[in-house]
Amino acid sequence: MPPKADINKAGWEQSEFPILCETCLGSNPFVRMSKQEYGRSCGTCARPFTVFRWNPGAGARFKTTVICQTCAKIKNVCQTCLLDLEYGLPTQVRDTALAFQHEAPTSDINREYYAQNMESKQLEGNKSGLDSGRASSAGKEMLKELARSDPYYKRNRPQICSFFVKGECNRGNECPYRHEKPSNNELAHQNIQDRYHGRNDPVARKILVTHAENRGLKPPDDVTITSIFLSSLSPNSTELSIRTRVLQSLPSVKPAQIKSVVHVAKSRCAFVNFKDRADAELAAQAWANGLEIDGEMIGIKWGRSRSGGTKSPSLPQAPSTVIS
Repeated sequence: MPPKADINKAGWEQSEFPILCETCLGSNPFVRMSKQEYGRSCGTCARPFTVFRWNPGAGARFKTTVICQTCAKIKNVCQTCLLDLEYGLPTQVRDTALAFQHEAPTSDINREYYAQNMESKQLEGNKSGLDSGRASSAGKEMLKELARSDPYYKRNRPQICSFFVKGECNRGNECPYRHEKPSNNELAHQNIQDRYHGRNDPVARKILVTHAENRGLKPPDDVTITSIFLSSLSPNSTELSIRTRVLQSLPSVKPAQIKSVVHVAKSRCAFVNFKDRADAELAAQAWANGLEIDGEMIGIKWGRSRSGGTKSPSLPQAPSTVIS
């Protein structure tokens, strides 16, 4: 790419073809696209970039790219739907399963500088900002189970007609928008920043919660339970090795958010006690397919309050619930 004559456009992006998933590209093999250089600012780094617009197929709405290619390569996502290109899942699901640490800044001051640095690294040969080589086998297996292998063209449907919702649309069948009542749930409240950075994404939360429940890790009704029970530990495991591995597998959890790690070496088990219930639920979701500690794949269960009744070997007791 030749250097730009205008120094003010040095950080702006030019491209010849977008980075898209199969669903957003559509089923039409003869799709035609319009291209507009510096058509809008990127939804994440705010740098101007080349915008593409096209119709994925009959009965679909026109789609457009919303983030630049540099940001898409950093997270390996589609420029339009912001879903992972390999698994077709939200970035929050992928990063939780593979324990990826989010490094991109979210402030307006630093994000453009970060994007320019990442673009320079990509020109040097690093095509993606993700390295899944060190990811655990359980995390990769989890993504294989959740991955959407076939394109989901229903996502390309037209938007809901706002005039129909108000009862004022008189175009009938000729209206290019859908005549449906909008569903007022958390899935209807999504934004680019949360989807891209993998935080507070309602779609990802629903996927992770459903998968954990299917694996027998449904959160207990007692919200005071914040402990996760680990079984079948390696004989070489120690409290330090368990704590270290737990923090590695949960990059978003800070060390201070773990209340204690109670290791019972004789029984080869341990309790991980979190300060907040949300962190315990995140751990259960991330470890739904198991967790590898010191070369052993361990079992995961929710702890149980001692006040709930007599002690049962099949339902582990959480010591954190009786510690004042």
